[in-house]
Amino acid sequence: MWSYEKRLMYPVRVSTCNPTLAKYLMEQYGGADGELAAALRYMNQRYTIPDKVIGVLNDIATEEFAHLEMIATMIYKLTKDATPDQLRAAGLAEHYVSHDSALFYSNAAGVPFTASYIQAKGDPIADLYEDIAAEEKARATYQWIIDQSDDPDLNDGLRFLREREIIHAQRFKESVMLITEDREEKKVF
Repeated sequence: MWSYEKRLMYPVRVSTCNPTLAKYLMEQYGGADGELAAALRYMNQRYTIPDKVIGVLNDIATEEFAHLEMIATMIYKLTKDATPDQLRAAGLAEHYVSHDSALFYSNAAGVPFTASYIQAKGDPIADLYEDIAAEEKARATYQWIIDQSDDPDLNDGLRFLREREIIHAQRFKESVMLITEDREEKKVF
């Protein structure tokens, strides 16, 4: 169960209407390495992970949902004043025709979100390494979006999200060490 505060985890500001940046951000909204895939992956994996690290998966999954809300807000703010011509120029005409200004879980290329993005092997070590890789891929994607952006306000929020991905990867690495140490302990029955 969650307690929801009606404020974003970090302030989201944008300088100008920019549908092209919104399109890039859709990768983190509904893409394979995006926030929705991460949140669902961690929520699912927590059922087969040792008790020692369930809280890590639950906490990070919850934070990923907060990141998803930030990305949605960024996309909305970048497109809310866009004209159909601006959306077309940004490669979002098909999205606009199908969804108007509503957000839809798809990646930057317009490919809809799929459950095949969510990996779970049932082996704690394999799953945690999958999670580390997911966080590193998200970090890299945030950096590449920042590299494409000339919006200092947007980049501030993107840098915050990028840094959180680094922290998540570190927490998952710590979890691997805890589980590995536990496996290596001599058990006497």
